[in-house]
Amino acid sequence: MSTTTTTSSAPAIEVSTSTRQTIALALVYVLWGSTYLAMRYAVAGLPPLVMVGTRFVIAGGVLLAIARARGVPMPTGREWRGAALVGALFFLGGNGLVAISEQSLGSGLAAVVCATMPLWLAVMSAVAGDRPARREWIGLAIGFVGVIVLAGGADVRANPLMTLVLAISPVSWALGSFLARRVALPRGLAAAGAEMLAGGVIAFAVAFASGERVPTAPPASSVFALGYLIVAGSLLGFTAFSWLLANARPAVATSYAFVNPALAVALGALVGGEALGFSTIGGTALIIASVALIVLRPARPRS
Repeated sequence: MSTTTTTSSAPAIEVSTSTRQTIALALVYVLWGSTYLAMRYAVAGLPPLVMVGTRFVIAGGVLLAIARARGVPMPTGREWRGAALVGALFFLGGNGLVAISEQSLGSGLAAVVCATMPLWLAVMSAVAGDRPARREWIGLAIGFVGVIVLAGGADVRANPLMTLVLAISPVSWALGSFLARRVALPRGLAAAGAEMLAGGVIAFAVAFASGERVPTAPPASSVFALGYLIVAGSLLGFTAFSWLLANARPAVATSYAFVNPALAVALGALVGGEALGFSTIGGTALIIASVALIVLRPARPRS
């Protein structure tokens, strides 16, 4: 990365930042939209929390190794405590509950329920005094209506207990996102790696305490899905999300939650054979409108 201070280099740095945000958003939108279906295939042959622990211990270890190779110091004890707290909320309470629920529920429904996460984060931010702009509130409201429309064909009454378990997931993820800006964490790749490694270890501990065990011969489809989750969902997707949390407005960083359901529902229908209704068209239109309101906020002049 260049360290020049000449005047001519300033525009390039600004363009580079904008480009990085665009790439990070694209990765989170597309990759995380596909992970719901991949998770459904993974838990078909692997215990859910064992799968979650394996996924994030491997991905977190890889990211920490890369960060260390780049000269980044290992997290301090205080930073490990912050990473453990955020990692537990993200990967045990967030991904772990989704994995458990997808043993009984469809991937499209899981994505739809998880799309309520920005609303929970907005409420937490408002309570803390960091109120979203009026335009962002409108975008969040429209996105939530889009999620409701998308859910029109999903039968949440089929398994109310698992639906309740699933509903806790976005609250946990929102709390993790809220605290990620307020606790001591390492920087860059080290933050994502420490959170994933700590969260994966905690998921493993809960898995074995609850009686889950590693199967001796899991099906190839589940192993392949786990590999996809490690590379696409964690190494690429979560790294991009961590960068957005640190460098973009919260509403922008979490706008993926209104894009992922449309892709997840479509993939669930096309690849996983899940039910697909006409509500997808209306829901997708509302979701795109909500993202436009949240992401494309016009710059306001300073007084």
